[in-house]
Amino acid sequence: MWTPIAEEAEQAARVLHPHGQAMPRPAQRRILTVANQKGGVGKTTSAVNLAAALTSYGMRVLVIDLDPQGNASTALGVEHTSGTASVYEALLGEISLAEAAVSSTQSPDLLCVPATIDLAGAEIELVSLVAREARLKQALNEAVLDELDVDYVLVDCPPSLGLLTVNALVAAAEVLIPIQCEYYALEGLGQLLSNIELVRAHLNRTLHVSTILLTMYDGRTKLADQVTNEVRKHFGGRVLRTVIPRSVKVSEAPGFGQTVLAYDPGSRGARSYLDAAREMVAQQDAMARR
Repeated sequence: MWTPIAEEAEQAARVLHPHGQAMPRPAQRRILTVANQKGGVGKTTSAVNLAAALTSYGMRVLVIDLDPQGNASTALGVEHTSGTASVYEALLGEISLAEAAVSSTQSPDLLCVPATIDLAGAEIELVSLVAREARLKQALNEAVLDELDVDYVLVDCPPSLGLLTVNALVAAAEVLIPIQCEYYALEGLGQLLSNIELVRAHLNRTLHVSTILLTMYDGRTKLADQVTNEVRKHFGGRVLRTVIPRSVKVSEAPGFGQTVLAYDPGSRGARSYLDAAREMVAQQDAMARR
């Protein structure tokens, strides 16, 4: 007998025991910077939940927490108190990025390089260093990535366009931009795109916006549909078909040191991130065939 509870339980079982839904590991590693200088758009939430969803499909994923607030580290259940080996020491060249990477409590295939409060002063310290815009790129070299054996790298940026975000843009080939389905969604987006273009022109010719993810969608409002249509009109096929709904479960999960896939795997939010991750994998397959 079908009931909503039975359907949710079945979905939860599929997430927790993903046999049969594993996908082949990609031939080419993808490095994506998750960026939007506007706060509260679901940037960190999307980074950690997409990472968790990708691991459920058999991928091995590294999340680099480049935000001094350390919210991605919290959501992945990773220690990030002051003194912990972190991305800060890796940027300064004191340790290897592989030395700072630890497995999330949620999966051995979900790795995280945590951010500690020390990162808050990193922008000032980086100013005097040689090749200050490329410190993360140097740390994220092929030897380190091969040692960690990861398929995807997601870099979670702070909500600003400072030196840390520039480092993330220089280190990646792709940018993933979460855009919330709300009134001020496109405000400031032009500045972000201009900065991406500047980095592409002067520091990283391979950089491009490959993926746009619509978040905080509320189907009860006309505004959400208007924003969705506007974004799709401007960015076309780069916008994932899947939209992430506004969800209490998604908001609650970090408070328990979990992604929504671990906190409530049967929820709409968890299903949406699984669908979005599947689209990202398919997106890569399509690029490989070109």
